Amino acid sequence: MDRQQLLSMDPYMLLSIVNMKLRDEFSSLKDLCNYYEIKSEEIEDKLKKIDYKYNDQTKQFIGV
Repeated sequence: MDRQQLLSMDPYMLLSIVNMKLRDEFSSLKDLCNYYEIKSEEIEDKLKKIDYKYNDQTKQFIGV
């Protein structure tokens, strides 16, 4: 999976994949974004449209 695939993905699919990767592969959103060369705002803005935001304590996107 690459940057473009992540950003063009359906928001609900993106939510699932990003949360899985945060749980299994990366210790933070910053680490995930550095790996894929994505600005965290790009992911956060897309997931904000479906009422999810990043929670620093749980290191997951959660519904608001």
